[in-house]
Amino acid sequence: MYYEIRRYQVQPGRREEQVRYMEDVVMPFQALLGMDVSASFVDAEDGYVWIRRFEDEAQSEALYTAVYEHDRWKNEIGPVVYGLLISEKSVVTRVVPTPASPLR
Repeated sequence: MYYEIRRYQVQPGRREEQVRYMEDVVMPFQALLGMDVSASFVDAEDGYVWIRRFEDEAQSEALYTAVYEHDRWKNEIGPVVYGLLISEKSVVTRVVPTPASPLR
């Protein structure tokens, strides 16, 4: 099991819009398709961070396909998300909880 920490830099002045869209549209859509969204955060520098949990690589691949190949993502949701972000500043990190972590 591992977590994926996704850090996005939001277009200046659009963080509230990004948070609303993530919470009202993106997260419910992804959850409906089986994605486990564990948390979301904002930082002081117009950043948005969210964490997703995967059981293994096979589950990750299946969920990526279900979400990012879905017509709704490609035609509706994705374009809005990408318009809110500074894509070249996005960072995705995979982390594995340590043995004593409460997130195991």
